[in-house]
Amino acid sequence: MNKLRVGLTLLTAITSFSAFAQGGSGVIIGQDTLNRVISTAVPFLTITPDSRAAGMGDAGVATSADANGNYWNAGKMAFIENGYGVSASYTPWLGKIINDMYLFHLSGYYKITREQTVSASMKYFDMGEVQFNHGPNPDQQDGRFNPREFAFDVGYSRKLTEELGIGGALRYIHSNLLGSNSNVSDARPGNSLAVDVGVYYTKPMVSKNATLSLGAAITNLGSKMTYSDTNNKSFIPTNLRVGGAYKTFVNPLNSFIFALDFNKLMVPSPGHQDASFLNGVFGSFGDAKGGFKEEIHEITISSGIEYWYNDAFAGRVGYFSEAKDKGNRKYMTFGVGARHKKFGLDVAYMVPTNKRENALAETIRFTLFLKFIAKDKEDESVID
Repeated sequence: MNKLRVGLTLLTAITSFSAFAQGGSGVIIGQDTLNRVISTAVPFLTITPDSRAAGMGDAGVATSADANGNYWNAGKMAFIENGYGVSASYTPWLGKIINDMYLFHLSGYYKITREQTVSASMKYFDMGEVQFNHGPNPDQQDGRFNPREFAFDVGYSRKLTEELGIGGALRYIHSNLLGSNSNVSDARPGNSLAVDVGVYYTKPMVSKNATLSLGAAITNLGSKMTYSDTNNKSFIPTNLRVGGAYKTFVNPLNSFIFALDFNKLMVPSPGHQDASFLNGVFGSFGDAKGGFKEEIHEITISSGIEYWYNDAFAGRVGYFSEAKDKGNRKYMTFGVGARHKKFGLDVAYMVPTNKRENALAETIRFTLFLKFIAKDKEDESVID
């Protein structure tokens, strides 16, 4: 069991932004600070999958819908253009020191009617080959394994009015951290089911030649996960995100989008990890050791600006901030994008601003789009 716990702790840590940031650049953080950082199973679920949002400081709950919108807010998918499309994203992980770890995200959508959209996505995290030893000597080897995690979801979104939409998704999560050929007898893959719920509001402001959008979503609301037995369960990263986006047109060819997201894990603070699922999720707003002040510190802020020229070329910049005692992730992001008829490409790049390493520092991320516009639906609208 000790070997299992050590292996799981190590592999879970390398998938987490916070865990990696705490050890970067030789910076030593006090034990009290470490004890305040929230940890979960399958933290790969919180990694931004698409390069558009990644270029805007990881803001996306209220931006316009695209093929990756179901990750951010299922509610906004009801407002995507008629037709269908797919998107594929590739994100190297720890690319500066390891060449075989990566995140791959595949998503797609189909517009059923003017008010209804279905979507699906698959998120796959490959941690590369890992050598396990049961002692300090090189010959005390347990074998080489290739830990992998993935999640698959299907979603449905619907307009309630011309300005309001809701949506939801059902997700299956699988995590095999010790490999299918593990010699650790009490290890087993972890599995969980989770749901997303989201709401999206968008209002054209004709007098100002602009559009205001608001969004809120709870994602990964699901059962705790175990890699051994029912006595050792961990919360998955249930998450609350709220935010807004303001799009303004300078002229017919030039527009800007300003986005701001607030994000909080609905997971118990350290010291309360033994709570039941419901008590842990709903109690996460008031269980921090430092009271209300520390609860505020558990909120991360994502902000970004997106510029579009003729809906064909985009430039992006963003900033992400997290409290020092909750992981201290702080970084700027940059991105560019291009659209031509059915095709699109987004690229993102991250620069840490707190002199600490980050798993995505100086790494280029890519997202490819393929979109088809369908003929207008002839069905009578249910909201007219």
